[in-house]
Amino acid sequence: MADFIRVCLPSLLLLMCGVTIAEQDFSYDLRMPDVSPKTHDTYFCYSTPRLPEKEIFITAFEPHAQKETAHHMLLFGCASPGYDKKDQVWNCGEMSSDNDEANQGPMCQGSTKILYAWAMDAPDLKLPEGVGFAIGGDTDINYLVLQVHYGHIDKFLDGKTTDNSGMTLHFTPEPLKYQAGVYLMATDGKIPKDKTTHLETACIYRRGPILHPFAFRVHTHKLGKVVAAYRVEDDRWTEIGRRNPQLPQMFYPIKDKSLEIHPGDVLAARCTMVNNLDHTVYVGATMADEMCNFYMMYYTNGKIPQDSECFSARYQWSRDLDVPVDVDKLASTVPADAGEKPMDM
Repeated sequence: MADFIRVCLPSLLLLMCGVTIAEQDFSYDLRMPDVSPKTHDTYFCYSTPRLPEKEIFITAFEPHAQKETAHHMLLFGCASPGYDKKDQVWNCGEMSSDNDEANQGPMCQGSTKILYAWAMDAPDLKLPEGVGFAIGGDTDINYLVLQVHYGHIDKFLDGKTTDNSGMTLHFTPEPLKYQAGVYLMATDGKIPKDKTTHLETACIYRRGPILHPFAFRVHTHKLGKVVAAYRVEDDRWTEIGRRNPQLPQMFYPIKDKSLEIHPGDVLAARCTMVNNLDHTVYVGATMADEMCNFYMMYYTNGKIPQDSECFSARYQWSRDLDVPVDVDKLASTVPADAGEKPMDM
């Protein structure tokens, strides 16, 4: 009991120590436990213990990583982790093989939700007042899983260097007025050599409560020049966000505070990719591949919908949508306020 009081109570890490839950705000460090990846493009995952029986809320994310070590980090809310051995890191990437030293598995088993994403030395993220990600309790998020992509592992080749990339999560046990969620728009595809290519996706938001977007984040690798997303309502296009993905890939505030996503609206995203290489580049999991992602963070006063992802392969807006000329041009134009401050409300 003495060790319990000494270790758990001062830092309020009660959800990890078998106590019902703290009665005040608290924080928890979720970090890789001295890992040393052996191959380039390693994806490691690490899980919290099972979350408490009482619902709690994440109100802020404080990353601890550097782009020279971690290409990106993702935080997932899972019904069950993808590997069932406690307190162990597992290889959760597409490039894993039977010869890998690390144990293997997916990020999650069952229900999976993206809660947070980080890259390119992005700073802290504090959610707006009264907004939080609901986890534990009667939600379908019983565990949090941290995924870190180690793109280049040269610094670990000495056999002595280890890594503790991760994040500090800030919680409150107090019920909040609004629940936060993340809607991901992503594409498959290829970028032919010596060409500018548009990777595009679009989906109808079919079921769920009204969504109030308040922040967005973009992600590509080196070929991405602009990532943009829009809400399309009765052929009226409203920009959700537009950003140069070569800048820190933080969450930026959405300018239109009145923007709402209703069932029946179309959500559309485009990545403008410029390939000056001598070979075609495909969307994939390695640093030699590309990615095209747009993350829309929103709040709602209803239950978070299951409809939380739009993914397309070989899709073009022009197939189903009437794209205004000005939107078509702006969607591939770097915004003038590219240095705007990150989300912090």
